Amino acid sequence: MSENPDTHPPHTPTPRPGGRSARVRADVVAATLAEVTEKGYDGLTVDAVAARSGVHKATLYRRWGGVDGLVADALAASADQPWPLPDTGDLGEDLRRITHEVLAVFTDPDLGQTPTALITAAQRSDVGATALRAFFAARHSQAAEVAERAVARGELLAGTDGAEIVRAATAPLYYRLFVTGEPLDTRAAERAADAAALAARAGLFTPTATPETTAPETSTPEADAPESSAPKPHTPEAS
Repeated sequence: MSENPDTHPPHTPTPRPGGRSARVRADVVAATLAEVTEKGYDGLTVDAVAARSGVHKATLYRRWGGVDGLVADALAASADQPWPLPDTGDLGEDLRRITHEVLAVFTDPDLGQTPTALITAAQRSDVGATALRAFFAARHSQAAEVAERAVARGELLAGTDGAEIVRAATAPLYYRLFVTGEPLDTRAAERAADAAALAARAGLFTPTATPETTAPETSTPEADAPESSAPKPHTPEAS
């Protein structure tokens, strides 16, 4: 992964919660999101974030270490935001609503610019990539509640991994958005949700789930029958 030249050595941001520190962090995160949305990773600089946030760049370097730390903390702040989850009483419908939300956010011409720019920027550095993994892990863990409810209703087996279900439902959407660039539409979103729901109901996300094995071959009367003793037909090759 390439690093933005406007960085110090990789650094994990350690902003202190509460009071003025929390306000500083909020201002810096907002400025980072605005800058990365407008200019992308390559145009993101500590100087620009400092000017937009009103926080001295020495503070930014000390607490965030450079642009990669700023991107990482913007992701961490996003992961901390509450995510209202659907509760329709049916796993399949809950998953459809989750994938519809992903579709709505990323395909909206205004709303989709910032998360798309942030995820793209995070993929450009090791620090950002680590933060991106943590972001999705947090989101999947939060959304696992839809599966926990389904277990309580008796819709799924006990021990079902809810985070894995949500990951399976949303992964095809992110694959289209950030890997292949294929169009993402309602049908694709619903198909991904339905496939994950079917797999979950089949018990594929439980610790005891194992892949099916090929059944051993069984003998058949035709296979066990001895070769016919009837004389072979006369052929020119045999003569």
